[in-house]
Amino acid sequence: MASTSESAFSREGKGEGKGEGEGEKVVKKKKEGLGWMEWVRGWLYLAYEMLFQRIMASHLQNPMPLPPLHDLTCIITGSTSGIGLQIARQLAESGAHVVMAVRNTKAAHELIRKWQEEWSGMGLPLNIEVMELDLLSLDSVVKFAEAWNARSGLLHVLINNAGIFSIGEPQKFSKDGYEEHMQVNHLAPALLSVLLLPSLIRGSPSRIINVNSIMHYVGFVDTEDMNVVSGKRKYTSLVGYSSSKLAQVMFSSILHKRLPAEAGISVVCVSPGIVQTNVTESGGIPFPSRAVPFILVDVLPQLDHLMGFLARDLPKIVQAAYRLIPYFIFSAQEGSRSALFAATDPQVPEYCEMLKADEWPVCAFLSEDCRPTNPSEEAHNLETSYKVWEKTLDMIGLPLDAVETLVQGDEVKCRYGAHEG
Repeated sequence: MASTSESAFSREGKGEGKGEGEGEKVVKKKKEGLGWMEWVRGWLYLAYEMLFQRIMASHLQNPMPLPPLHDLTCIITGSTSGIGLQIARQLAESGAHVVMAVRNTKAAHELIRKWQEEWSGMGLPLNIEVMELDLLSLDSVVKFAEAWNARSGLLHVLINNAGIFSIGEPQKFSKDGYEEHMQVNHLAPALLSVLLLPSLIRGSPSRIINVNSIMHYVGFVDTEDMNVVSGKRKYTSLVGYSSSKLAQVMFSSILHKRLPAEAGISVVCVSPGIVQTNVTESGGIPFPSRAVPFILVDVLPQLDHLMGFLARDLPKIVQAAYRLIPYFIFSAQEGSRSALFAATDPQVPEYCEMLKADEWPVCAFLSEDCRPTNPSEEAHNLETSYKVWEKTLDMIGLPLDAVETLVQGDEVKCRYGAHEG
């Protein structure tokens, strides 16, 4: 199995970021957005990632070799396409019991039938099942968690992979009243992670893996305006997406702190890198997003056609550079490696425990090369992270002591799901 070197999980892997809000007595003016230096650094980092991610990850095999995983049970959201599809298939082929938590159950069953046919004769039938989960409905999340916990079985790995990036689309809200990027990319996975804690504790040592994005480096979270409706910031799909991804890192960091060591649950965020999205015959425009399901298919052809048209009027050297862009972008299979590594490498829990012991302000964050890296400067803001934690629990209908209550073996009540139907 591909593994990072022993030094990869050293203290150096935590980077040089400093947490804020510790020991400060000075009352600071409320921050209303990223400073221009933070914004520039974020975009420069994105450019650096696109240009050098393939080089930085050149030590990794593709597909990533995995050890036998016959004793592992994994739930993967958004596993009918893109990165999630690759994660589900590779874990299943390594012997894991895979649960595809998806909205389109028909598509999932068709994939399983195809995989079983292709796997026939290579070993035991793949151990995969499908359960319905719609992240645009918090009722659906509660229903899923209750159904799984009712089995009283073990859960070893929860991979929150599903997400959306509705490029160019107007602002939309779920039936729960939340901006769609925030709900699908952050709120629903947060609710699912907390509600599945009883099963994760039974399966400990276990892991919660959040497939994040380098786009969080240009994100900002205003806990008083999570839906971006106040007018203080102009809504764009980029604002919605990057904010939701930063919120996920912040929430994960506090969850990491709140879970006691004896619970045996590691919380990890991973970046898949910049992954190739849908393309058209004119060459394809990559976006620094996650994978195919996070780009609206009807938007991409228009953008791609426009860029292809403009490229024909550019100098030859620029045209050549444009055609080289796909070389720098990962395939979905390559983008799945960081999540697979986080879910299976034996050093990951040790690294998480080291961060907890050192009271590091953020949870473990692995880059596309499967090495520890530092999330954004804003992600280290502990004051904001705790506000995101409290605001998130309020939005998803859980009490502030939900984690502690569940760890003690008691039940918590969520205002969603109970009165459904």
